[in-house]
Amino acid sequence: MRKLALNDEILLKVENPARYIGNEVNSVMKDKNVDVRFCMAFPDSYQIGMSHLGIQILYDMFNQREDTWCERVYSPWPDLDKIMREQQIPLFALESQDPVKDFDFLGITIQYEMCYTNILQLLDLSQIPLRSEDRTLDHPFVMGGGPCTYNPEPLAPFFDMFYIGEGETVFNQLLDAYKEWKNSGKSRREFLEMAAEIPGIYVPSFYETTYHEDGTIASFKPVNPHAKEKIEKQVVMDLTNTYYPKKPIVPFIKATQDRVTLEIQRGCIRGCRFCQAGMLYRPTRERDVDFLKDTAKSMLESSGHEEISLSSLSSSDYSQLPELIDYLIEECSARKVNISLPSLRIDAFSLDVMSKVQDIKKSSLTFAPEAGSQRLRDVINKGLTEEVILEGASKAFEGGWSRVKLYFMLGLPTETEEDMRGIAHLAEAIAKKYYEIPKDQRHGKCQIVVSTSFFVPKPFTPFQWAGMFRKEDYLEKAKIVKEEIRAQLNQKSIKYNYHEADVTVLEGILARGDRRLADVIEAVYKKGAIFDAWSEYFRYDLWMEAFEEIGLDPEFYTLRERPLDEIFPWDFISIGVSRKFLEKEWEKAHKEEITPNCKMKCSGCGAGIYKGGICIESKN
Repeated sequence: MRKLALNDEILLKVENPARYIGNEVNSVMKDKNVDVRFCMAFPDSYQIGMSHLGIQILYDMFNQREDTWCERVYSPWPDLDKIMREQQIPLFALESQDPVKDFDFLGITIQYEMCYTNILQLLDLSQIPLRSEDRTLDHPFVMGGGPCTYNPEPLAPFFDMFYIGEGETVFNQLLDAYKEWKNSGKSRREFLEMAAEIPGIYVPSFYETTYHEDGTIASFKPVNPHAKEKIEKQVVMDLTNTYYPKKPIVPFIKATQDRVTLEIQRGCIRGCRFCQAGMLYRPTRERDVDFLKDTAKSMLESSGHEEISLSSLSSSDYSQLPELIDYLIEECSARKVNISLPSLRIDAFSLDVMSKVQDIKKSSLTFAPEAGSQRLRDVINKGLTEEVILEGASKAFEGGWSRVKLYFMLGLPTETEEDMRGIAHLAEAIAKKYYEIPKDQRHGKCQIVVSTSFFVPKPFTPFQWAGMFRKEDYLEKAKIVKEEIRAQLNQKSIKYNYHEADVTVLEGILARGDRRLADVIEAVYKKGAIFDAWSEYFRYDLWMEAFEEIGLDPEFYTLRERPLDEIFPWDFISIGVSRKFLEKEWEKAHKEEITPNCKMKCSGCGAGIYKGGICIESKN
C-alpha cells in the first residue's frame, strides 16, 4: 500500500492538496527495484507544470524502458513550503511519494528565467546541496533541460550537467551509461566524464571562464579532457517515428492548459528577429498527418479531456492543416470536444476554420503585430503589413467576431516615439473597421485589448547584441502608449495593459548573464525569493539587495549594446544557426531590410547541416 508523504492534517491545511498526492489517471506505477529512478521536476506550481508537453513526452519515453521509473515533482506552493521546512519533510516524488534525494537523477525543466530561485527551492527542500561541488555519491545527479539551457551559465554551479537540445535523442544513451557506472565502483566525477562524452551533454564543472577588467568574458574553455570545445544541440529529425504520449496524465485539479496537446510541428519558417524559439528549433519539421490523427484519437480516448489544442510556433504554416482540421472537426464534434487553434495567422482560411470550431460569441481573436509601425515591423522581420492586419480584422468583424486581442512589444531596437504612438493608431484603425459594418450587422460593442510586453534580448537571436532600458524608461514608454490610446476617437473600445517593467529588467539580466550571477541567485533565494514568475511573490528589492551584496552591477547586463566580437557566455553551444547569419540579420535590422521566410527562399542560416525538414523540402 502506497503511503502518502503528507499526513491528513497537513493536506487539510494547504491550498489544493490534490497537487501533492499523485495517483492521477495515466500516471505510471512501477516496482521500486528498477535500475534507474529518475525524478522529472518543473520549478513552478503543479498547475503550470502539468501543462508542459515536454515533461509528458519524456515521462512516457522513460517509462517505456523496463529498467527505468520516471516520476514527477513540482514546486510546493509557499504554504506547503513553509510547513515542509518547519517539519523537516523532504521533497517527494508524486508517484511513489519517496524522497527526491533517494533518486538516481533529478531532471529539472527550465522554461523561464523567472523560475531560477524555484530551482534552488527544489534542491533545498529535497535536502540536496545547492552546489554540485558539495554533492557526494549519496545524492542524485542534477541535470537541466529546456529552452533556458541555451544559456545555462547563470545556473552552472547548481547543476551537475545540462542536456542541450530535444530530449528524445540521446537520453537513452545517458541512462545506459549510468547503469554501467552504477555497478562499477567509480567516482561521481567519473560518471560526469562518461556523460560529457555523450553528444549534447554539458558538464559545467569541466569548464573555466576568465574575464577582462571591464567585466566581459576573456575566455571560456574546457579544463577536463572529456569535455568538448563545442556542445552540439540535439535534434529529432523524424518527428513521426519518435516518442509521443498516447496516454497523457490527467490531473485531478484544473491545470492552466486543461486539454490534450497535439504538437503538429517543430520550428518556424518566419525568422522574426526577436524570437528565440524561431532560431533554436530550426529547421522546421512536420509530423505526418496520419500519425497526428491516430494520436489525437488515442489521447482523447485515454484522457477524457474536453478540448484539444494544436501546438506549434506557427500552425498556419503546417502544410497538411486543412486535412487535419477536417478530421478533427468530425472527430471532436462527435465527442463534444472543443478545438483550440493558437498561433494561426489571421487570413481567410484561418477565419473560416475558427468560425467552424469556436463559439464566436465567447471567443476573441488574437493578432500579434508586435510593433506599431511598418518601419519597426520590418526591423524585427515580422512579415506582416498593416494592410494584412486591417484586412484580417475586417473579415473577422464581418464573420461575427467583436473582440480582438493585440500583442505588441515596447523597447525594440531602433524604436522611436512615433513607433510607440503607432500602437494606439493601429488599434484605432482596427476599431474603425468594426464601425464600418452596418449597425444592424454588428455583434454588440467592439472590444480591443492592447497588451504590451517589454522586449527582452535572448541568446541565439539577431537581437542578442541589443541594449535594454531602465525600469523607469519602460514605464515611460507604456505611459506614451496609454496617453495616445486615450487620445483616439474610439478610446472607449480600446483597453490597454502592460507587463511589469521590473520583471523585464531581471529577465534580461538572467537571459544573457554569465556564471557570476549564480552568487546573486543563491543570495536572493536565501533572502526568501521564490515564485518570482508570480506578481504577488516577486520582490525586485531583494534582487537589487543581492546584486549590491555580491558586488555586481545589474546595468552591466542590461544597458550595454554588445560589440559584434564580444564573447558570449553561450558561445560554446552550436545550434546549427550560425553566428555569421545572426550578425547579418542584426545589420539588416538596422537597415530596415526584411528576410523572406524559409519557404520563399533559403537564407543560409546554417540549419541545413541537419539535412532534413524545410531545408530539404524547399530545395525540391
